[in-house]
Amino acid sequence: MNRIEKSQETYKQLFGDGVPAAYATDPDFQDILSRFIFGEVFHQGSLDDKMRELITLVVLTTNQTLPQLKAHVHAALNVGLTPIEIKEAVYQCAPYVGFPKTLNAMTEVNDVFNARNIALPLESQQQVEEETRFDKGLAVQVDIFGDIITKNRENSPINQKHIQDYLSAFCFGDFYTRGGLDLKTRELLTLSIISALGGADHQVKAHVQGNLNVGNDKETMITAITHCLPYMGFPRTLNALSCINEIIAE
Repeated sequence: MNRIEKSQETYKQLFGDGVPAAYATDPDFQDILSRFIFGEVFHQGSLDDKMRELITLVVLTTNQTLPQLKAHVHAALNVGLTPIEIKEAVYQCAPYVGFPKTLNAMTEVNDVFNARNIALPLESQQQVEEETRFDKGLAVQVDIFGDIITKNRENSPINQKHIQDYLSAFCFGDFYTRGGLDLKTRELLTLSIISALGGADHQVKAHVQGNLNVGNDKETMITAITHCLPYMGFPRTLNALSCINEIIAE
């Protein structure tokens, strides 16, 4: 198939038989969009459609492009993602984009779930208690990043030690330990989120190494960042690829 045929087939798989509204006003632009995203990018690399939609959801959440997020929640369900997987991907954004943006995204997700008669709330995926969230979060951090975590904690100024504690207990304890998504998926989504943020090259490099440590190879990361390109643009895509190449030389 050529890219036009691929784009038509992929769009139908994701969204059904509807016609994008932009064809009524901006048909040239919609052709460029559809043929690039669904005819080219969706077919680069070896990620399956479920992982591609998870990546799309977190980048759209990061960018707060909420109408498109709602459309892709439908698409995520259409390709077989479970409601829990969708929710967990959006939850994973909170430590990086903040609570308000994550709540905005959750509203869109819940609207789709209600429209499709998916009962809320979903089954809890919490795996930690108040007394264990710090220790379990720190353990996950060390599993992903190794001894550098201990060094970072030791070298943190006393008046900033609480930030290291929050990182362990909140980011990793409250989120990375949850069920619904495995560790490799969460790390790949985190790389996509912080790449889409822009201005976070230090963290991108750290999570490139983290992805390697949990079993995501360079080609997987390149494919993930390529999939982010239509949603975050070339500058942030090229910056993320530069970070990958710095950590993992060609």
